[in-house]
Amino acid sequence: MRIYDGSKILIGLVIFVGLMIFPFLYNLGKTNVKPEPKIDTPEIQKLAEKKCIESKAFMQAQHMKLLYNWRDAAVRDGERIYVNSEGKQFTISLQNTCMHCHSNKKKFCDECHTYMAVQPYCWNCHIAPKEKAT
Repeated sequence: MRIYDGSKILIGLVIFVGLMIFPFLYNLGKTNVKPEPKIDTPEIQKLAEKKCIESKAFMQAQHMKLLYNWRDAAVRDGERIYVNSEGKQFTISLQNTCMHCHSNKKKFCDECHTYMAVQPYCWNCHIAPKEKAT
């Protein structure tokens, strides 16, 4: 390489930098609308008291930690009962407890997980619920 090839190197660097910053410039000022989980499933509508196993704030912030703890308790320790902060008991089961009420996986789970760019591996072991027409 000779010293007078500097213009070719400079052009290459400009193209490289342009390609690297294009996605940021293209999305500048665009926002994604924060999804609101749909909790109007038929099973939830049947409930006299429309409460989850813990408070809404707790579930929004800690649901994955709760599910990890449930997994460890059920699979590793053989525990099948969860006692919530109010002393009420629930069966430790993603499919039979959580997905019984939150049967709308696409609207309840997938929208938030896509928005947050997370890919939980729940369905690697569990059977994904079939969506019911509502």
